[in-house]
Amino acid sequence: MTDEVETITFSIDADGEETETVTVPAGLLDLVAEGDQTPTETIGDVALLSFASRAHHVVHHGEGTDEELEAQESRVMDLFEERFGVTFGEATGHQH
Repeated sequence: MTDEVETITFSIDADGEETETVTVPAGLLDLVAEGDQTPTETIGDVALLSFASRAHHVVHHGEGTDEELEAQESRVMDLFEERFGVTFGEATGHQH
């Protein structure tokens, strides 16, 4: 049955130096898309949300951090707010 689920594959290009692909079930894109978002926009949102969430967890709930890691987390939170128009805390309801 899982072979019957339609998938979509995306290519990720890192400044022209390397390329990776990721394949996801197409229906999940529809599930998490906001309004009339394209599949590519949806993947971008999910990727940035994932990085922000992971960075937040490591800095605020992990064991040990340093100034560089805190700077990385701060920068991804700025990028998150630029993309979504709200802070990570506002978007997730998880604020410190």
